[in-house]
Amino acid sequence: MDSSRFDSMFKEHYNAVFRYLSRRHSGSDVEDLVAEVFTIAWEKVSEIPSDMQLPWLYRTSWFVVANNHRKISEIPTDHIDLDSYESDVADIVIDNIELKQAWLRVPERDREILRLVAWEGLTPPEVSQMLGISLGGASSAISRARKNLDLAIRQVG
Repeated sequence: MDSSRFDSMFKEHYNAVFRYLSRRHSGSDVEDLVAEVFTIAWEKVSEIPSDMQLPWLYRTSWFVVANNHRKISEIPTDHIDLDSYESDVADIVIDNIELKQAWLRVPERDREILRLVAWEGLTPPEVSQMLGISLGGASSAISRARKNLDLAIRQVG
C-alpha cells in the first residue's frame, strides 16, 4: 500500500470530490459519501492511473451516489416530491427561464457530460476515463451533448 501516493491524492482532490458530490447529492451526508469514495481509493490506490486520479475519483463518486440513491428510493416516499428531491445544483442555478427550459430538454446523459466538461473542467481523455469509454466515444459524446443543447436552445428561443 502506497500511503504517500494516497495522501497526495487525498490532499490534491478532496475539495473537488466534495464539490462534485455536493452538486449531485442534496443530503446532509455528503461528507460520508466523500469518506466512502476515499475509502475505496485507499483500497485500490495501486490501480488508480496517476495521470487520471480525478476522473477515477469522479467515476467512483458517481457509483457511490447511485448506490446511495438506490438505498433512498427504497424508503416509502408518498409525501416526498421526487422531482425536486435530488436535483443537481447546476440545474438550480440557471435563472434564465429559456436557458433552463432548454437545459431540461437535453437528455440527462448529455447534461451530465456537459456538467463534467463545464463544471468539473474535465478534458475529453478525462471524460473517457470517468465514463469508462474510449477517447473517441467521449469526444463524440461531448460533441453530441453540445449539439443537443444548442438545438434545445434554438427550439426554446
